[in-house]
Amino acid sequence: MKTVDLLFFMGQSNMAGRGDAALAPAVTPGMGYEYRAVTDPAQLHPLAEPFGVNENDPTGVNEPGMKTGSMVTAFVNEYYKLTHIPVLAVSASKGGSSISEWQGNNDFLSDAIARYRKATEYAQKNHIEIRHKYVLWCQGETDGDRATDIEAYGKLFINMFSKLQGAGIEKCFMITIGEYNGELGYENNYVNIRNKQLDIAKSMENIVLVCDEFHKMKARGLMKDDFHYYQEAYNEVGTIAGKTAGAFVMDSSLGGKNDAK
Repeated sequence: MKTVDLLFFMGQSNMAGRGDAALAPAVTPGMGYEYRAVTDPAQLHPLAEPFGVNENDPTGVNEPGMKTGSMVTAFVNEYYKLTHIPVLAVSASKGGSSISEWQGNNDFLSDAIARYRKATEYAQKNHIEIRHKYVLWCQGETDGDRATDIEAYGKLFINMFSKLQGAGIEKCFMITIGEYNGELGYENNYVNIRNKQLDIAKSMENIVLVCDEFHKMKARGLMKDDFHYYQEAYNEVGTIAGKTAGAFVMDSSLGGKNDAK
């Protein structure tokens, strides 16, 4: 029986990836697989960028042609180096989505949980043992744009994660958002969302901060527009997040309080 760790890559466009797949690292065969719950649920595919590009459900997560290169292959490479367990990866990220659209009310979370159930059913049917079930989460820019109240953001995040736990997810690996790079004055809103995410990861046992680097990319010239990053930044964040998540998995004594770089 093959053993894997099931990871859901959830959030908005910086999880979906707006980079350049040609500049993303390749995944060594056998280290990572994509389960396409929407378009090809009867088999696995070698994990490659652009990750999730085909996984568009018109009733849920749907952004045809918009996933162009993400952090996912970089994450999986580093995660595997530490855990030596292949990743079964599922795409469930939607650009421009707010936390209010991840609440399980026939929304993006509902679609993600449906994909989760398909993935676990596939694994069981094909004698694949799922060792752990995790979410990698990166979201919040839209809530910065909308000036979402940070306490409301926290409550909505907790509700979302509670429903993920109810479905079977064990931990959420958190990647904080970066800075606003436009001209509409949202800078402080983004800082507030990021600080709330740091607080959530510090205060909740099953939320693990795995990367807090996006906020440094603007000063380094690695933002390509108001919200998104060049592939170099996605590769770097994926690498750090994969190392941190892998170390957490390998060292239970961290207890969910790991400090990301």
